[in-house]
Amino acid sequence: MFRFLQAGAAILTMGVGIAAADVQIQAGGATFPNPIYQEWIKDFGQVHSDIKIAYASKGSGAGIGGLLDKTFDFAGSDAPMNAEEMKKAQAASGDVVEIPSVAGAVVLAYNLPGVGGDLKLSGPVVADIFLGKITKWNDPAIAALNPDLTLPGTDITTVHRSDGSGTNYVFSSYLATQSDDFQTKVGFGKTVNWPNGQGGSGNAGVTQAVQKTDGALGYIELNYALAQHIPFALLQNNNGKFIKASPESVSAAGEGAVKAMDEDKTLAVRLWSRDGDDVYPIASFTYLICYQDLGYLKDRAKAQAIVDFFWYATHDGQSKASELTYAPLSSGVQQRVEQMIETITFNGQALHPPK
Repeated sequence: MFRFLQAGAAILTMGVGIAAADVQIQAGGATFPNPIYQEWIKDFGQVHSDIKIAYASKGSGAGIGGLLDKTFDFAGSDAPMNAEEMKKAQAASGDVVEIPSVAGAVVLAYNLPGVGGDLKLSGPVVADIFLGKITKWNDPAIAALNPDLTLPGTDITTVHRSDGSGTNYVFSSYLATQSDDFQTKVGFGKTVNWPNGQGGSGNAGVTQAVQKTDGALGYIELNYALAQHIPFALLQNNNGKFIKASPESVSAAGEGAVKAMDEDKTLAVRLWSRDGDDVYPIASFTYLICYQDLGYLKDRAKAQAIVDFFWYATHDGQSKASELTYAPLSSGVQQRVEQMIETITFNGQALHPPK
């Protein structure tokens, strides 16, 4: 989907003086959850000093790629695996499990000097802005949503991600639900062809472009916006309410997705455009992903350590979520996560999580 942190080769390995008998796990992927993953790795390592986990914050695509070529024992991704990736996984080592770890929001960051108060936007209006149909901040469609604001006639400069990312996937998927025209002309995915505006690499690049350009509007992750003290818009949800992104409004979207999980028999379901008065509409899970049968690792202790870490992350580790501006798993989602973790095996034998 969907955090300010230097990505690239940022790898944290817990513990010192690695012994030959230690279980060593290599993982990597999404940058958005990297801060909380590092916290979890640190805390988990304090209890399990014989387990050393390294998570490389390289992006969702790199995470999936590392899982498929088996350089990673598990991956982090803001976007669920697509059909082609699932097919490659089947050929490599069979089915995968996609475990929601926390949820987050994508927000519309803006630069409008002299405009006080909260800017309000709706999905159809945002879609038209990114399609180039709405080009001025005082356009009647925006003014109608903001009767208490005096909006300038400044040109709108849209800023999008120039790199493939889970944030692109979440934002474009949301806009595709708000505008048939957007779905037809742009579509959705980790990488899409934006019809106008300027690109920025990562959250940092988009934020920098927004901050430097009067009239700019770009999409970034909530925790990055908060860390950079950049204003972002309230967004109208399916129930017609204008909602500010927060861990609470994102968790509300997660609880609304439980029915879809049961119906679709998967935990990889959308959070964007969910119903509910308190739901923020551009939200997404980020996922911990591994093969369902870990026999290919040829190390039962490593397989058990992965299961134990997944269990810790989705249970005790949730207490870290809100303080790091992520949304913790709702109780309904957590129950489905427990059931999914319990399906992970080693050569067909159950790997029982610690309860």
